[in-house]
Amino acid sequence: QVELVESGGGLVQPGGSLRLSCIASGFTFSDYTMKWYRQAPGKEREFVAWVETTGTYRNYADSVRGRFTISRDNAKNTLYLQMNNLKPEDTAVYYCNTPARNYWGQGTQVTVSS
Repeated sequence: QVELVESGGGLVQPGGSLRLSCIASGFTFSDYTMKWYRQAPGKEREFVAWVETTGTYRNYADSVRGRFTISRDNAKNTLYLQMNNLKPEDTAVYYCNTPARNYWGQGTQVTVSS
């Protein structure tokens, strides 16, 4: 059974940091490009970042480039998103995704507020 389980969200003040994790099971994690998306209240889900199978190549949405870092540990079947210098507009539910198979996690809430 395929599962993507996100964790690490929470409430943080502007300028703070969080690290999200996504643990994958039920498929060969190392074979797939992985992505992070987010969805803010009343808005459509939007792309945040992707990383290819080895972790060497990555790309980011303009809104997070320079503040967020996507990475993966294939030995642990885990995808990460390090988020620094968080802003209120980063508030959203964050999802990990396996685009080739359209697998999605349940999401983890990130709230940036003073």
